[in-house]
Amino acid sequence: MTTPSGERVAYYNGRIVLESEVRVPFRDRGFIFGDAVFDTTRTFGHRVFKLRPHVERLYRSLRYLRLDPGIPPARMIEITEAVLARNLPLLAPDEDYWVTQRVSRGTDPAFVPGAPGGPTVIVECLPLPLRARARLFRDGIRVIVPSVRRVPPECLSPRAKTHNYLNLITGDLEARARDPEAWAVLLDIHGNLAEGTGSNLFLVKGGTVSTPRGEFVLGGISRETAIELAREGGISVLERDLDLYDAYSADEAFLTSTSLCICPVRSVNGIQIGGGEVWGPITRRLADAYARLVDCDFVAQYLKRLEA
Repeated sequence: MTTPSGERVAYYNGRIVLESEVRVPFRDRGFIFGDAVFDTTRTFGHRVFKLRPHVERLYRSLRYLRLDPGIPPARMIEITEAVLARNLPLLAPDEDYWVTQRVSRGTDPAFVPGAPGGPTVIVECLPLPLRARARLFRDGIRVIVPSVRRVPPECLSPRAKTHNYLNLITGDLEARARDPEAWAVLLDIHGNLAEGTGSNLFLVKGGTVSTPRGEFVLGGISRETAIELAREGGISVLERDLDLYDAYSADEAFLTSTSLCICPVRSVNGIQIGGGEVWGPITRRLADAYARLVDCDFVAQYLKRLEA
């Protein structure tokens, strides 16, 4: 059932309300300190993808931050499904959503033990930026590796999906100062390739797919899906340290992310990947396998929005 105003709804601290009625206090620790976690999946043909694994990862992040949402995982899944069902009538048949759960520690800026209040819990939907990202599937992604290094796991685990993205954002700012359409992929403090904002990197060389080790990146559900599809298809996959030499000499490269699924990389720091074809054979093969898995040609979904 749609809302009278045609406005999307969101779950906010116990109720499903219009998005315009969601009011996070300015003293919320998620706003002040980034003391919050989130997780995001997407829909394919209006069907939510791997919701349970995403919620399970959300609760691993919550445990890492010692943050109790006051809601068990099964209930979080029910809430998410209810919010999505209310919002789906607002989408055109060929559009899809990001679907996100967010939990902050709430309004306790002094972090006083036993202080009143509780967590802030939000579940929301946002249309995917299909038109804005359509050219990536035609032209490939231009990756820039900035000087900013990824925060090491000795300081803060990259495996927790927190609201504090400043490390990755500063990398994006530097990359886009050099190329406004570039996507940043950061190095770790040892000079190995790590990850970008919401994206994981894969390199292909001699028929083998390699990706940075899981200790140093957020274990994306899309990353895991690509690894599973490769192995099911008889393609060797290695999780190992990768540096810029590996990137520059790769036959193919691609990024995985919730919205993109699998998208080819055209260049790294201006150096063309492979022989000049945007879609290498293994990248294409994995994208096709991904599309069959989700029963949605996501590449075509993007490409149909290319402007003449």
